[in-house]
Amino acid sequence: MRRGTRARKQREQHQTYEDITAKRGRRLPAKAHLLIVDDEANTLASLSRAFRLAGHEATVCDNAAKALELAKAQRFDLILSDVVMPGKDGLTLLEELKSQAVTAAVVLMSGQAHIEMAVRATRLGALDFLEKPISTEKLLLTVENVLKLQRLESENRQLRQRIGKHEIVWTGEAMRRAMAQLERVAASETRICILGETGTGKELVARTIHERSPRAGGPFITLNCAAVPAELIESELFGHEKGSFTGAAGRHVGKFEQADGGTIFLDEIGDMPLAMQAKLLRVLEEGEVERIGGDKPVTVNVRVLVATHRDLEARVREEKFRQDLFHRIYVFPLVLPPLRERREDIPRLVEHFVAQVSAQNGWKPLPFTRDAMAPLQAYTWPGNVRELRNMVERLMLLATDGRVDLATVQMALPKDAAGQTVQSSAFASGPLATRVDAFEREVILAELKRSHSNVSLAAKSLGLERSHLYKKAEQLGIDLRAMRREQESAQE
Repeated sequence: MRRGTRARKQREQHQTYEDITAKRGRRLPAKAHLLIVDDEANTLASLSRAFRLAGHEATVCDNAAKALELAKAQRFDLILSDVVMPGKDGLTLLEELKSQAVTAAVVLMSGQAHIEMAVRATRLGALDFLEKPISTEKLLLTVENVLKLQRLESENRQLRQRIGKHEIVWTGEAMRRAMAQLERVAASETRICILGETGTGKELVARTIHERSPRAGGPFITLNCAAVPAELIESELFGHEKGSFTGAAGRHVGKFEQADGGTIFLDEIGDMPLAMQAKLLRVLEEGEVERIGGDKPVTVNVRVLVATHRDLEARVREEKFRQDLFHRIYVFPLVLPPLRERREDIPRLVEHFVAQVSAQNGWKPLPFTRDAMAPLQAYTWPGNVRELRNMVERLMLLATDGRVDLATVQMALPKDAAGQTVQSSAFASGPLATRVDAFEREVILAELKRSHSNVSLAAKSLGLERSHLYKKAEQLGIDLRAMRREQESAQE
């Protein structure tokens, strides 16, 4: 009977994590890299085997001094340490880890546990305290909970950073079409190539796709391929092992492994070196990455989104981009319009950026007068939405009298050698009707400013009937009555 009970316990101890999670009806969590510290060789062997069977990575160490050095040199998700060990004990190790600003979660375990020990461990910063002997299921559940907690903390940090920053703002037809396409493909596993000029919001769109996909609970990892030196991009994407090259002081987990279970966004993929393109193609085909200096591939489950401001088809013809990789990533192209083709969105974008800039700087939000909006809608914005956001912050700093008016905008917009606003509406790109409307709006607003919002004087100067000016102003979105009230308020 005892032999049967012992055999059953051994079978339970050696269950795989797949078996355990299947019983509970849960999906497997992301992989973890663990450091196990214990002076008993058998404990190290059994624990490392259990974690590796569960798909995690485990590094073992038999003393606290060596563990501290490993923790400073490498990144671990969790450090699992015995308390009672020769030399430095687990509590001392915990204190030193915290003093060295090691961010890995720490769980202590002991076969000689008592309440005072557990309380001290918690006060020192241990995430949990386990009493030996510990079942495999309990250990794996602890790892799962640690990963969930870390993911929640990461998401909270991202949310705090993203308040007001990562919202797509639009009202017009150009963005309506793009957003309709986004909604259709977000819930799929389709690879999407986001195309658009610099500053049109490609990363914001990629993040939105991730958040509206079944992978929303997983990580969203980004890499700008144009910003990483060619000799470092492989390490950034796939990681490296300690000592694999000069300067590799510890193991580095690459972007693909960090994105496991979620989404990776490769911005400016058109600038990726050709040699790296071949390695990326293999990852997309095999679903495996291999760290530099590694001896075995690591399976990853990642959705890949890419973006570029370049013409990829032209790059293929010029043999600067691999054709086979092009066909892998160019499954669904999503084109973002430049800001000059969505001028009707500018007032709403300005309102959004005023709120964002005010919240970030602790400023009081400033209103934009109606005549101030006309030159903003007429300007062609070569830097697109990013340039508009920076302009809004500049205007709020330059504004006087508690508002942003036409004079402030004219002062801030770029000027040519003749002192004229660069790329004014008369030379703006886009359909003829859009250019004509922008020019008429600019002329009417300028005349109204000269006549101090006197509609009769402005109409006479423009050679129009007063009723015709009202009708034209309404068509162009100019509120004459509001302008008159603003003028009267300023005079008071």
